[in-house]
Amino acid sequence: MLIKDNHIAAAGSLTKAVKLTRAAAPHLAKIEVEAKTMAEVREALRAGADVILLDNMSPSEVRTAAALIAGAAVVEVSGGVRYETLRQYAVDGVDVISVGALTHSALAADLSLTLVPSRRR
Repeated sequence: MLIKDNHIAAAGSLTKAVKLTRAAAPHLAKIEVEAKTMAEVREALRAGADVILLDNMSPSEVRTAAALIAGAAVVEVSGGVRYETLRQYAVDGVDVISVGALTHSALAADLSLTLVPSRRR
């Protein structure tokens, strides 16, 4: 279950959002929290998030956050990652890298279909 900034705002805090989600989620569900700052990373760790999504962080910030998390949660990197910068985000401690370009920047295929009348009658 992914907790994003709107969920955190509605709950009043990241910690409260994790607590409410954990109480409502099936017992084997993983709780993932979107973190945009190091303060949010620290709070997600204290709240017991299973997965921490590092959103729109620079490669340097990702290295710092991954070192802080140090295996206490799965680390996902998303936002701002492009094919050209992918290797910069593939650092120790990062488990998953999401590349949005796979969906929002995919090239369209130019396809057409021509129907030809059948000769049989």
